[in-house]
Amino acid sequence: MTNSDITRSLPKTAVPAGIVDARDSARAELKAALAAIEVKGNFPRRIDKASKRAAAKARIFADRNPAAAVAAAVAIAATVGGAVWVIARALSR
Repeated sequence: MTNSDITRSLPKTAVPAGIVDARDSARAELKAALAAIEVKGNFPRRIDKASKRAAAKARIFADRNPAAAVAAAVAIAATVGGAVWVIARALSR
């Protein structure tokens, strides 16, 4: 198993074990730290992933219980509509 085979199976934020050279170890740690910062700080990607997870959960919920899904959709629509109405009314006064 070569070093490139080891790094393919690890996530990009992990430091591969077995690096004996201090310079290579420091480079691997820096690469992993920068990758972790990029993953943690990339809010558009995190929001995109979270919205996809929520959509998948909503689809599963709707498949299992369609009546409750319709009721939830109506409740959400009424809540959003009410909030818009309250804001519009407050702004018009």
